[in-house]
Amino acid sequence: MTSNGIRPRDHSVQSVDRAVSILQVLATRGPSGVTEVSEELGIHKSTVFRLLATLEARGMVEQDAERGRYRVGYTMIELAAGASKTNDLSSLSHPICQELAATVGDTVNVAIQDGDAVISIGQAIGASIMSIDWVGKRAPIHATSSGKLFMAHMTPDELAEIFAKGPEKYTSHTITDPAALAQELETVREQGYATTSEEHEIGLAALAAPIRALDGRVIAAVTLSGPTFRINEDTVPDLAEQLMRAGAKISWRRGYVKRG
Repeated sequence: MTSNGIRPRDHSVQSVDRAVSILQVLATRGPSGVTEVSEELGIHKSTVFRLLATLEARGMVEQDAERGRYRVGYTMIELAAGASKTNDLSSLSHPICQELAATVGDTVNVAIQDGDAVISIGQAIGASIMSIDWVGKRAPIHATSSGKLFMAHMTPDELAEIFAKGPEKYTSHTITDPAALAQELETVREQGYATTSEEHEIGLAALAAPIRALDGRVIAAVTLSGPTFRINEDTVPDLAEQLMRAGAKISWRRGYVKRG
C-alpha cells in the first residue's frame, strides 16, 4: 500500500494475465511473430517478447521452423488432455452470474440458441421476490433480449428463414414487422447489447450481452431480467455496462482473447 492509500499494481498477476492472452492469440491465429501478437493485444513488443521467452522455456510455445514466429507448444496439448468437464458453460459462468445477481437484485441467466428459440441453461436469482425460474424453458427468439442478440449476428439467409415463419405477437409491444425488427437488430450491433420491454410478457424487461468463443463467435448470451419499474430507459445504461462486463468475463474464461 502506498502513502496515499492506493495499492500498487500487481505486475506478476498482470504478466500471467497477458501470458494467457498471448496463448489465446497463438491458438486463434496460428504461428505469429512478436509484432503480430503485440498489435493484436495492444501490448508493447518488448513485453510480448519477454513473455514468449518465458513460455518457450516451459514448453508452452515453440518457435516455428521460420525463426521469430511462435506457435502453441506440446505442453499445452498435454494440459488440454487433462481438462475435465469443468469447461461446461453453465458451471463456468455461474459464479459471475451470482455476483451480478447479488449486485443488481434481479435474475441473471445464460441462454443459448435452439433454432428459432432460446433456452436458458443457467440462472442466478437476485433478492427480488419477482424472480422467475427460466432454466430449461424455451422462449421465442424475436421477443427476447437474448434472441435479438443472436439474430443480430445471423446471416441474411438465417434471418429470412425466421421472418418467413411469421413471428408470433405475444403482446402489443412485440416487434413482428421485418423492417422494424431489422432496424432493432442494427441498434443491437451498434451498442453491443440487446433489450426488450414487455415484448414477451407484460411487466417484464430484459437485457442481453454476448458470450464469445475463442474465435469471437457469439455462442451464448448472459441476460438480466426483471420488472419494468426497475429495468427501464433510466436504469438500462448502467445495467448494460455491468452486464457487458459479466459477459466479457465469461468469454475470457471460455478462451476469448482479452486485450491490454
